[in-house]
Amino acid sequence: MAKIIMHIDLNAFFATAEEIRDPSLAGKPLVVGGSGRRGIVSTASYAARKYGVHSAMPTYMAKRLCPNLVVISPDFHLYSQLSHEFFSFLRTYSQIQEVASIDECYMDMTNAMKDVSDPHKFLLDLQTKLYQQTKLKCSIGLAPTKFLAKMASDIKKPMGITILRRRDIKKILWPLPISSMFGIGKKTWPKLEKIGIKTIGDFAESTDPLVKQILGKFYYVLLDWAHGQGNDLVESEPDDPKSIGHSSTFLNDTNDSEEIVTLLNQLAKEVSEEAKRKDYIGSTIQIVIKNSDFSVINRSETLLEATNDYSIIAKIAVDLLNHNYQGQLIRLVGVTLQNIVRKEDAVVQMSLFDFSQG
Repeated sequence: MAKIIMHIDLNAFFATAEEIRDPSLAGKPLVVGGSGRRGIVSTASYAARKYGVHSAMPTYMAKRLCPNLVVISPDFHLYSQLSHEFFSFLRTYSQIQEVASIDECYMDMTNAMKDVSDPHKFLLDLQTKLYQQTKLKCSIGLAPTKFLAKMASDIKKPMGITILRRRDIKKILWPLPISSMFGIGKKTWPKLEKIGIKTIGDFAESTDPLVKQILGKFYYVLLDWAHGQGNDLVESEPDDPKSIGHSSTFLNDTNDSEEIVTLLNQLAKEVSEEAKRKDYIGSTIQIVIKNSDFSVINRSETLLEATNDYSIIAKIAVDLLNHNYQGQLIRLVGVTLQNIVRKEDAVVQMSLFDFSQG
């Protein structure tokens, strides 16, 4: 029996969050991102997208396209709170949930929907309740594999619902442009287009050896996906994790120390809040730095006393950065609280030193 996998994706999440906080912004062209000369658009509202504004665009270019554009600096604390509400709401439908990012996840709905006679009505009800309770808007894809569910959720935005069965793949999936295929990057699809692979269907039916050469070892995985096969296992977070970590990729590789430290602090905040929410404390703080050449630096420090306090996690993370960052361009940073235990199970010992005085 085929599984029922749902992919659910919040629409223009950061922009929507700002509209929730300030309803007067609703319907206005707005972006969340940096406002300076080097600022980059993180998220554009759908009103802004009508002017051609999109994510990863320099903010000054966005303003040229839309002179009345509203630019708002990101508030990751707000986004983290709304994200928590989003995932908590979804867990009332199924506990088998795989978080893909702050605003999207996969869910195994096989049991939750086994007796549902009208799947579209069920999903519409879920979508409506989410909006009524949180004011968050989402698009939903339902399919027998994670890939198909992801592709389905992207077909109709905003507030779309797409059910993609294997028998409908040739009609719904294959006509889509090859550039839209999840797993094929922006550097790869132009190469495929040059040899005549314009759609997912072109790829699925191609026997051209150049296609395999371009995609390399990932070729057979993508081919399975395009034919409706592939992974249907939703990997939910273990009940007893060994660590709690968050990482984020910069929109553009950067060596701006202020930008890096700001993001590191935001990630430390997210780690602290998740640890407190789950009642965990940890004794080791680790940072990861991924350079523009994809080389990775991991550094950690172990404390005398376990903690989940934001100020401590952030201070250690920034100290580790300052002692190990050499000014190179980087693409990602992450913060992880390791060696975690439930607070109620921890044996709390008096520290030899008062960390707050350091």
